[in-house]
Amino acid sequence: MTKYARDEFDKVPETASRQGVHRTATAPSRVRLWPILAVGIAALAIGLVSFLILPKLGLGGPDTQASAVVSEAPLAGTGATPSAAADKASEPSATAEPSTEPSAQATTEPEPAPSATAPAGPELDKTQPVAVYNAAGTSGLASRVGGTVKSAGWTLGQVGNWAGAPQQGSTVYYSGADQAANARELANLLGVPAVVESTEFQVPLVIVLGPGYR
Repeated sequence: MTKYARDEFDKVPETASRQGVHRTATAPSRVRLWPILAVGIAALAIGLVSFLILPKLGLGGPDTQASAVVSEAPLAGTGATPSAAADKASEPSATAEPSTEPSAQATTEPEPAPSATAPAGPELDKTQPVAVYNAAGTSGLASRVGGTVKSAGWTLGQVGNWAGAPQQGSTVYYSGADQAANARELANLLGVPAVVESTEFQVPLVIVLGPGYR
């Protein structure tokens, strides 16, 4: 019971068919602020780290940004970045393939020309008298060989039969080193196999035709 007097509003019929609808009173919703505060604190921490710590580590500073700008800037006159130019330079050129065929000019060496000043052989002295002796026992052999010697331009000396010791073969004798070339020339002319230096003869060149000479 209240201490106030009853009034007309307190007269509510107990058998009335109308029923009131009661709603549960709800407390006003409160805005949750802690997510916003957490995001703000994180952003502030990131900003402090970027401003204070990263420049000391060499990351994110002005120099790094400048180098990044330079690396991405196009090369003057080419319109390409350095990285693109390097990639293009590293690609093998289709027109610069090495030739597999050896160069004929590079490998061919010129043959040396024959020397026009080749040393000449020893001069022959055909004015020296050449004696021809027949030691083979064949008639007319000395005269025939003497004619060959004279026809070759040599000076023919004494021609006859050999009166010395029996000979085993044909020999050209010469006296003195200055007659060695003449003796070899006569041996080649007549097909005589032996050339011997000797001082037993009065003439510098002597041809002795031994057995079997033709």
